[in-house]
Parts: sequence; structure tokens; C-alpha cells
Amino acid sequence: MLKDALYGGINAAVLTAMNADLSIDLDRMAAHCRWLLANGCNGLAVLGTTGEANSLGISERIDVLEGLVKRGIPAAKMLPGTGTTAITDTVLLTRKAAELGCRGALLLPPFYYKNPSDDGLLFYFNEVIQRVAGDIKLYLYNFPQQSAIPFSVEFIGRLLKANPGKVKGIKDSSGNYENSLAYVEAFARDGFEVYAGDDTLLKPLLEKGSAGSITAASNVNCALGAEVYANWNNAKGAAAHEVLSATRKAVISVPMIPALKTLVARNTGDPRWLNIRPPHLKLTEAQTAALFSTFDGSGITLAKAA
Repeated sequence: MLKDALYGGINAAVLTAMNADLSIDLDRMAAHCRWLLANGCNGLAVLGTTGEANSLGISERIDVLEGLVKRGIPAAKMLPGTGTTAITDTVLLTRKAAELGCRGALLLPPFYYKNPSDDGLLFYFNEVIQRVAGDIKLYLYNFPQQSAIPFSVEFIGRLLKANPGKVKGIKDSSGNYENSLAYVEAFARDGFEVYAGDDTLLKPLLEKGSAGSITAASNVNCALGAEVYANWNNAKGAAAHEVLSATRKAVISVPMIPALKTLVARNTGDPRWLNIRPPHLKLTEAQTAALFSTFDGSGITLAKAA
């Protein structure tokens, strides 16, 4: 396990609460953030894929950051997604995160234009880093299934060399153990933080020197994740990891973002959590029944929301 990581441990890719008109409900989102921090989360990756960030406008994303801080969510605990296809928007959001007190920001690649060269990617990130300036640390978000742009070990090496001390780590949502391991083996010795984006890889990667996880399922299984993190090298952690992995498999057995919102709605007793922006759809009754059956059968016990 990598020691002294800025976001070391369990980080939830936080859901965004919405009203019936699809506007953002900051009060409910903040309440969920407090529940996460009270139930095993070390950090909060807001405005990511699970948070429907790419269905939110730039002004809405700023409202989320400012609104959560105003409601008492510690900025230092947040790792907001600030990467967009436009340099100017990425810089604006990253500077806002820094201004509010976030220690880091998570950046997707500029994902609209496909098959960019490593030189083109390097130009993009160099430009962002130079314009953002300041002390905020940047984390890469590797999710090639969505972005269609993977980050190679060679590219990361070039980026780190060009920007010493600025790029602190990566969230790897490839779901590929060998890919994550390659990042760990190449860079962890120098303090580069590798975070699993798949709960099933948490313990295997901790054993190799990763920093923890940033996952969607942590919206509901964070207490289990914390148990694995605290016991990554013993039998208690191994047992917890089996249940953690089963919960992950349950939430991806149906469309994941509405699945997580459905589970939170049940746990809070608040059906407004089912609100979701298109193109996502609420689960059908059959999907909901299947989700509850597999999730409850995983062996997890969920702490009730206040």
C-alpha cells in the first residue's frame, strides 16, 4: 500500500442528487456526502461519471462545488472532476476547485476528438497545467471505455517529466488489473497515487502499492471498502473483499448509475433520489427487483442514512 497519499483510502464517485425538474438538489447531495464521510469514505470524487458531470453545464458544476462547501462539506476532502474537452473550461473549473480549497482535481482527457497523438495530449495537459498554476495537484482519469483515450505508461512518464510535482496520480477505471499494475510498477515508488476504479481490484492493487480506490459502488459499499483498506494484508480484509466484490457485481448487473440512485433512494426512504438526467433512465420494476435481490444477497449490511 502506498503511504501518505493525498486521497489515500476509499473515495466515492459521488452521485448528484436531482429534483423532479432535473435541477441539482444540493441539500440532499450534501447530506449524502456527510453520510459517505461518516461511513468509511476518506474522500469524495464529485462531478465524475457517476455524478453525471457530462450532463451538467459548467455553471452547474461550479454551483455544485460552491454549494457543497457552503453546506459544510470540507473542500480538502473533495477531488472534483474538472476535465472537459475545452482547455478554457478545464482551467476555469480547476481554478475554482483550487480557490475553494480542494487539494486535487481529476481530469479526463479531451475526449471528443478520437485517436489523438501523445504529442497532442501532452500539449493539452501542459497548457492546462501552466494556465491553472497554483498548488492544486492534478490526477488523470483513465476511462477508455467512455473517453476512448487511454493513458499509456509512456505518456504518463512524459507528462510527469514535463511537469514535476504537478501530476500526483491516476484513477484507473479500465477495470484491467494489468493496466493498473503497470502504473503502480512504473510510478508508485516516486509517490504517484494509483486508485482502482473497480472495487474488485482494491485489495490486489493495495498489495502491489496502490493508494486505494475511487469507485461508483462506494456510494453504498464504502464501509466495506474501508474495512478492506484497513486490513488489506490479513484474513479479515480478504473476507471483506469478497463481499465488496459481490456488491460491485450487483450494481453493474443493471445500468449502474440508476442502480446506485435506486439503492440510495431505498436506504434514505427518499424516492427523489431516483431522479436522473437523460439519456439515463430510471430502472424498470424488473430491474429494480433483480438489483435488490443480488445486492441484498451479497451479504452487505448498509448503515441507514440519517
